[in-house]
Amino acid sequence: MPSLKYVGLFLIIIIFGMLFIPKIIDRVNSDLIVDSSRSQSAEPLNFIVLNGEAKKVLPFMFTNQDSLLISNEDFLGKVYVAEFFFTSCPSICPIMNKNMKIIEEIYGARGDFGIASFTIDPDHDTPSVLKKYAGDYDVFSQNWHFLTGQKDAIYSLANSGFNIFASINPKVEGGFEHQGYFALIDKKGFIRSRSDQYGNPIVYYMGLDQEGVEEQDVDLLIKDIKKLLDE
Repeated sequence: MPSLKYVGLFLIIIIFGMLFIPKIIDRVNSDLIVDSSRSQSAEPLNFIVLNGEAKKVLPFMFTNQDSLLISNEDFLGKVYVAEFFFTSCPSICPIMNKNMKIIEEIYGARGDFGIASFTIDPDHDTPSVLKKYAGDYDVFSQNWHFLTGQKDAIYSLANSGFNIFASINPKVEGGFEHQGYFALIDKKGFIRSRSDQYGNPIVYYMGLDQEGVEEQDVDLLIKDIKKLLDE
């Protein structure tokens, strides 16, 4: 008889385990997923701090593809993405603006979102050239400005204002070299970004497609634009 009691108890334990333990595990895992998702989405984007101060976009005023003067103040109250490019670029610019077009498709109809594309070849990229270029990309947003102006002011804004390298170099294809970065700016004019795996700001988002990377920087940027729009 004692042996039958132990057998019965053993069977009860097995049945309990089969019925309830998987449910308990599923519930725990579900709670962990929810908590993780919330903490990640609630994490604010970094300010880019230099010399103890959050970095703001320097004042600028250039002419857009419609021959209108556009300044940094026209972007206040808007989240926007900035890039440096030139229309005759034979290498990275078409990739960058293909990705920028993806961003426009998602946010371009919003009044509180914009894009600033600064040409580093202002001698060639006149407003009429920029107008045609915008048409080639089927740009529909009223807030995507292709900007041209004084060469020294543009290069100063790129290299000192944004710290995105741009230079004239007749030895390279196209005659100019520049970094394929996108900068993300919040509604008050501060440059913002997410953190890397070590907790440091990534500062800029790669505007190019990276081979072997499942989630591209443009995918991250699309998510981070939404964060700033919701702030």
